[in-house]
Amino acid sequence: MKNLTSLYVSGILCLSLLLSLASQTLGQGRGLELKYLGTAGWVITDGQLVILIDPYVSRLKLSDAYPEDKRKTYNRSDYYEPDTSAINRIINKADYILVHHSHFDHLSDVPYIVKKTGAKVIGTETTCNILRAYGIGDNLLYEVRGGEDYQFDGMSVRVIPSIHSPLNNKNYYNSEVYSEVPKAPLKIGDFIEGGSLMFLVRFGSKEILTMGSMNFVEREISGLKPDVLLAGANLSRNENYKYTARLLTATNFPKVVIPTHWDNFRVPYGFSQEEPVNNRLKPFIEEVKAVSAGSKVIIPKHLETISIR
Repeated sequence: MKNLTSLYVSGILCLSLLLSLASQTLGQGRGLELKYLGTAGWVITDGQLVILIDPYVSRLKLSDAYPEDKRKTYNRSDYYEPDTSAINRIINKADYILVHHSHFDHLSDVPYIVKKTGAKVIGTETTCNILRAYGIGDNLLYEVRGGEDYQFDGMSVRVIPSIHSPLNNKNYYNSEVYSEVPKAPLKIGDFIEGGSLMFLVRFGSKEILTMGSMNFVEREISGLKPDVLLAGANLSRNENYKYTARLLTATNFPKVVIPTHWDNFRVPYGFSQEEPVNNRLKPFIEEVKAVSAGSKVIIPKHLETISIR
């Protein structure tokens, strides 16, 4: 009887230990890996789920500033054609795609990627209508406005209302949306903004706050405590009042800050990024250090993996 009692107690202790370890594992979450696709594009994975953020891989040539780039020079009146070879080489799997807004350098490769992977997309009405134009069914679309907080299997996503960067010396503002499905194929200039979002992506206890431009609505992010902030770092941030200080203060000085949307996306992978690093990235890093000395700043390189533990 004593032996049975001992076995019973031992079993209870073992079960309690296993439950405790499981709870700790869930609480801590698995390690994350992030890969920078350039522009505002990212691959984020916990080893099981694969989340794409604004996956723009084609990197069309949009200027003659780089004569060594022998590809066709595109302009915004050209019909958009994705670089499917580049996409096939870089994107193998996706469970979800989060789209900040619908400009070509955020959305234009998404139709092909969805058809390739079967990923589900979270985006605005304009984003979803553009995808419908390319034959993507509603079963793969989550049309959002901002304010939604959705639980999925293995992760959750809070959708945050946002605003686009103040371009053209603060003269940029475009309230145009696609409230109906446009006609595909679209020209590069037909990929309109259609409203902007941010996303708070949670994997267990780890939280990543994403940005798709150099602007934000302060009240919408105030009080958030992301572990990782993918912070818009291009020069248009300078059109905003104390951009970096306000951003880091509102998000409680994140442990890790990774600049995004700072590179020259008008040239393919492999071309020098020395100019944007020196003129855009280094000043932003100095701004971060001045405001939040405890934040670790990681400089992303195209297609290289960053591990977050």
